[in-house]
Amino acid sequence: MPHPYVLLSAAVSLDGYLDDTGPERLLLSSPADFDRVDEVRASVDAILVGAGTIRADNPRLLVNSPERRAARVASGRPEYPLKVTVSGSGELDPAARFWHTGGDKVVYTTDKGGERARALGIAADVVPLGPDLDWRRLLEHLHDVLGVRRLMVEGGGRIHSQLLQQGLADELQLVLAPLFVGDPDAPRIFGPGGYQGGRLRLVESRRIEDVVLMRYEPTAPGTGPLASAADHHWLRIACDLAAQCPPSRTAFSVGAVVVAADGTELARGHSREAGDPVVHAEEAALAKLDPADPRLATATVYSSLEPCAHRASRPKPCARLILEAGVRRVVTAWREPDTFVEAADGSGLLASQGVKVVVLPGYEERAKAPNAHLPG
Repeated sequence: MPHPYVLLSAAVSLDGYLDDTGPERLLLSSPADFDRVDEVRASVDAILVGAGTIRADNPRLLVNSPERRAARVASGRPEYPLKVTVSGSGELDPAARFWHTGGDKVVYTTDKGGERARALGIAADVVPLGPDLDWRRLLEHLHDVLGVRRLMVEGGGRIHSQLLQQGLADELQLVLAPLFVGDPDAPRIFGPGGYQGGRLRLVESRRIEDVVLMRYEPTAPGTGPLASAADHHWLRIACDLAAQCPPSRTAFSVGAVVVAADGTELARGHSREAGDPVVHAEEAALAKLDPADPRLATATVYSSLEPCAHRASRPKPCARLILEAGVRRVVTAWREPDTFVEAADGSGLLASQGVKVVVLPGYEERAKAPNAHLPG
């Protein structure tokens, strides 16, 4: 199911702390960076913090600039982003500033936590997620029910950790402050646990007064049937590659990327690449790799269209080429329609041989766009 673009935002000391243990909050950002954060807040649909952050910092989480608020209203959006918090217990302070400033608020909690939050008279919509908190259900509810497309997560460290560990973060904006905390009891940005592996990709670094902003994207694919944030990243690239295909009235325009388990891009391709009028995207990408490359066994193939199970132009369809390459995971945006081949079912062929196939229907329209001229 689709979920919002999830942006994690935090400022840390040089030794990775979010705060110290003193009675006052440790201010890590510079004035210019606080203004940058205000700009990011103005760009999103919702801002999320954990209940612990509300208890510790009593934040308002507002867009402070009147000009930015006016621009939101002029574009048809609410003056303030939706404010979201998460509490398993529902133990929340009804007097906190979070509830009494800005626009709409929502609390995600458990069934028992929902009873407690309502009994306390919390001024927000209360959404129980069942006996336990479930981040995927939470994100799906935000996307499907509340229309949130971009979510900014401002903490705390436990929430940042959980979203990264579950492969649900699309971007990390990390501000590095020029000081040390050095207190083992102080809160750190990330806690222990197994993170969906691989190096993050640095997409920007920028000096802002005396702090440094670093923006990262995850790169490592998911390891199971569920999609990770990196899966969304690579599938977007595959869909963009499809738009580069020379148009044809007798074949689909498709893009494909092969990605190693550590997030390294191994190869990419698109339909009719390099003047070959019949080459398919997955075929073009796999042809660039050594069939003996050991990374293929744990790689993921991202294709904007389901790999074909039948074709007339070459002896082997793309699903068969994927199986022979030893790839065990495929992520796609769009099941192949019966435009050129009846009963197309590349996913079924792959799944029957033990390949995990993930379909992300939220990218279907993006994958279809370069094929809008085709019948059906």
